[in-house]
Amino acid sequence: MRPEPRFAPVAERVAALNQRYAHHGATDVLRHALQDPDTGRVTLVSSFGSESVVLLHMISVMDPATPVLFIDTEMLFPETLDYQREVSEALGLRDVRTIRASQTAVAAHDPDGLLHKTDPDACCDLRKTRPLDHALAPFDAWITGRKRFQGGQRMELQFFEAEGSARIKINPLAHWRPEDVNDYMVNNRLPRHPLVSQGYPSIGCAPCTTKVAPGEDQRAGRWRGTEKDECGIHFVDGKIVRGPLRQAS
Repeated sequence: MRPEPRFAPVAERVAALNQRYAHHGATDVLRHALQDPDTGRVTLVSSFGSESVVLLHMISVMDPATPVLFIDTEMLFPETLDYQREVSEALGLRDVRTIRASQTAVAAHDPDGLLHKTDPDACCDLRKTRPLDHALAPFDAWITGRKRFQGGQRMELQFFEAEGSARIKINPLAHWRPEDVNDYMVNNRLPRHPLVSQGYPSIGCAPCTTKVAPGEDQRAGRWRGTEKDECGIHFVDGKIVRGPLRQAS
């Protein structure tokens, strides 16, 4: 049994981990992250979106009992819910946990399900950020599928990040290119999210996701027409990120 972790501060461990695995590939980073004493108790947070199956497959090969947190905002595309069930079963994932906002909180703050129209940040906070924060409480680190090529604040991603002083965020695919993702999916015969072929390269909640035209950034369809480009579950310098980073003047 893995011993109960005794940790240095998050920032120190992140620096050590990035130095330790600086020249490793994605699969090695993930394999070590699941076992390294500096990461502690690890979970994968997955949207079961357009590229999520890559990390889900890696986890299924390395340790299918790894906890997987899936946030059901209750505003997802039906195709995403079907895909989540199909992929979980096909890969033999043993501990997929569906996370939702409490019905009491939804009734109090979004009884008509229209909050996304007037305040998308508040909607994401209600349906994603707070439920995930609660679900992450038992864990010391979580795995994400973010990549540098996705642009915005993701362009400087490292394998390991400090999420404030609370926990570590692990980005095994940080340095992958789009063709790396595609090659992995093809070589391992992994099922694609059905909406990708319909023009949705990045898939979130149905009301806030639109198709992306050829030549557009792959996340252009997320919260189109607003400055928002993150749901708020990610942190930079210890602060929740929901919009584009402001450059220092």
